[in-house]
Amino acid sequence: MTYSLQWELDSIYAGGASSPQLKQELKQAEELISKLRAMLKEADALQYDRVVEQTRIVEEVLSILREADSFTACLMAQNMFDKEAVLLNDRMKNLSASYTTVLTEYDRNLCDIENEQWERFLSQPELQPLAYNLNERRDLAKHKMAPELEALAADLAIDGYHGWGDFYNTIVSRMTFTAEDGSELSAGQMSNRLDDRDREKRGAAFEQWEKGWQEQADLLTDTLNHLSGFRLKLYQNRGWSSYLEEPLHMNRMSEKTLQAMWQAVEKGKQLLIPYFKRKAKLLGVDKLQWHDVEAPLATASSTMSFDEAATFIIEQFGSFSSELADFAQEAFEKRWIEAEDRPGKRPGGFCTSLPRSKETRIFMTYSGTASNVSTLAHELGHAYHQHVMKDMPPLTQEYAMNVAETASTFAEMIVSDRALQRAQSKEEKLALVDDKIQRAVAFYMNIHARFIFESAMYEKRAEGPLTTEALNELMVAAQKEAFLDQLSLYHPHFWAAKLHFYLTDVPFYNFPYTFGYLFSAGIYKRALKEGSSFAASYDALLQDTGRLQVEELAKKHLAVDLTKTDFWEEGASLVAEDVQLFLTLTEEKLD
Repeated sequence: MTYSLQWELDSIYAGGASSPQLKQELKQAEELISKLRAMLKEADALQYDRVVEQTRIVEEVLSILREADSFTACLMAQNMFDKEAVLLNDRMKNLSASYTTVLTEYDRNLCDIENEQWERFLSQPELQPLAYNLNERRDLAKHKMAPELEALAADLAIDGYHGWGDFYNTIVSRMTFTAEDGSELSAGQMSNRLDDRDREKRGAAFEQWEKGWQEQADLLTDTLNHLSGFRLKLYQNRGWSSYLEEPLHMNRMSEKTLQAMWQAVEKGKQLLIPYFKRKAKLLGVDKLQWHDVEAPLATASSTMSFDEAATFIIEQFGSFSSELADFAQEAFEKRWIEAEDRPGKRPGGFCTSLPRSKETRIFMTYSGTASNVSTLAHELGHAYHQHVMKDMPPLTQEYAMNVAETASTFAEMIVSDRALQRAQSKEEKLALVDDKIQRAVAFYMNIHARFIFESAMYEKRAEGPLTTEALNELMVAAQKEAFLDQLSLYHPHFWAAKLHFYLTDVPFYNFPYTFGYLFSAGIYKRALKEGSSFAASYDALLQDTGRLQVEELAKKHLAVDLTKTDFWEEGASLVAEDVQLFLTLTEEKLD
């Protein structure tokens, strides 16, 4: 089977950003928002049948905006120079702000319903399936500003807060790097050069990468200062004392759970020190440099074509669940994946949901590395998560990032473990276990460095704007702490190069990755223990991710307490076996 490297978008909205169907649906959303706004002002707005109708409109607009927003993101990712897509994105932000404004009024109305009456409402068949989500909205509204102030903040954010977030994309779209043959590379293409097997070429690429971000650093410093400053001022006006309050709420987890997880990670990362020391010896250096951490070893296996990767992933998914394998095959066959290595694409990868089409789309730049195969499996895990929820009410499909990363990382684990088990040669096993350990390094160290940096940055930003030099210093200090000072060269401008720091819809786009990695490790252990019968239980867990706190989710489906370190330490210690295998496989290479 030959699979296309380019995705298909016309079945969603034919005609790209100028799609007549898209325009019609956005007009419908505008009309529904106006209708909802009028309903909320009516005298009988708090009566049961009116609340049911209001909620129906809330869900209908949500599904339209999610579909259109995902489509817009696809257009902008596949071509950073698509000016029509940029204009469409501006319209989406304005429409989303209008929706946010009316949601603020809707949430406040929910607060005005007496508790006893509210409980009766939620016991009725129309609202009972949404009980968790509606309670969540009602409770959060009590901790925000007055509706008119929240509405004003949302309106001002369009050209302020979100505008600065979009400016990051503008800066990156103008950046170019030079390949060995003199051709120009986009940031997305250049990032793939950082994993070159040739250490000299890799080092030269990293030097050029750092220089490129240094040249844009002043613009990016302004951008990050404005984004963080807006957030802090908004939190202050809401009466929130901690910059973690919003990300923790969005991830439906407690700070106690977050701290328990990081405590376990601090222990787990100690197990990686022998890996760092051995890899440095294999590369003939005293200490690894930043660009060495994720680099493949010189003896690693050859690259894998996209078709080979697709066949391999489908096969490995099938060893866990026929439903997961069938879904992955459908994604490849129906061209839901954009993987072509070409200029003009934005860097990174993502999976985005299309709730009205009941489909997903995956974006990445595929060059055949083991890391690329892992990314592909990772994004398919995201897609399957949405697939099992596609027939649920829209509000219950709004799951948090940390549990989203659970599904994706679980899919990665299936592929990496099966690949390691079936590897024939010592060299192939070495390449695979190295890639597997690198993921632990990413979640225990790289992600932790981002969390440490962002925490320090917000604390300093509360005192005033930061300079480029200050951001560099915070970044290197965070990397040294997170990597246990195991590197001889760090990445000062990582804060500039990483898109996640500039996303306006999700603050602290870091710790959910580590949560997902360790939480999925616990799920994976359960899957190995129970065998094929666990597939149905896994689907049930995924379906609950949009309607339970993570602590409740873990207690219900795994019978564990996430506020204790035990569960997290058990997951974090799993890397020890992989490190030992790595040391055994590389022993001969030192002779």
